[in-house]
Amino acid sequence: QVQLVESGGGLVQAGGSLRLSCAASGRTFSTYAMGWFRQAPGKEREFVAAISRYGGSRAYADSIKGRFTISRDNSENTVYLQMNSLKPEDTAVYYCAADFTTRERAHQASYEYDYWGQGTQVTVSS
Repeated sequence: QVQLVESGGGLVQAGGSLRLSCAASGRTFSTYAMGWFRQAPGKEREFVAAISRYGGSRAYADSIKGRFTISRDNSENTVYLQMNSLKPEDTAVYYCAADFTTRERAHQASYEYDYWGQGTQVTVSS
């Protein structure tokens, strides 16, 4: 069992930056690949970024590639999402998720993830 708590969301103008954090507690953090997903009003949840257990593999959605960076600090049990050049279409609730796995892979499919946080709201104004 692992608990995930996101933070760092807020209101920012287009072109601005935010850094989301997701703190994990429970099982050994390095046994989990981690991912970020988002859900905008009236839309389905979509993949944003993922990172493998030790950071050797990362994956990004095309819509955010080059603007967002996922990273993790296993000593701090935390995964980050640095978001730059934000656009109004990035407005959504952002969720972090944990995938208990023995493989060094970054999964994009939400069904691969076992645990989810409560989400943090990101609003980008134009």
